[in-house]
Amino acid sequence: MNWVLLTVAGLFEVGWAIGLKYTEGFTQPIPTVLTVIALTASMVLLGLAVRELPVGTAYAVWTGIGAAGTAILGMWLFGESRDPMRLLSLLLVVAGVLGLRFAGK
Repeated sequence: MNWVLLTVAGLFEVGWAIGLKYTEGFTQPIPTVLTVIALTASMVLLGLAVRELPVGTAYAVWTGIGAAGTAILGMWLFGESRDPMRLLSLLLVVAGVLGLRFAGK
């Protein structure tokens, strides 16, 4: 269950990171509120997950999900670079997250 909480926390991290773009420097009220909600949910779920998971592993997985997810959505939503080296690097991040997940406690 803690891995599920951590995964959802990572997805909320993607949400608030992408949301930052839509807040336009926190000048747009609705995107700002949604971003703050996603940020809060992400932190709460991360906090719940680290009650049982090693904090270093949980934090690395959380940031990995957030970084990879945000980069992928940035390519899709904002036309960010799809350079092969960037894609390879994202695959390495995903491999690292999976490695941490399956390496055990």
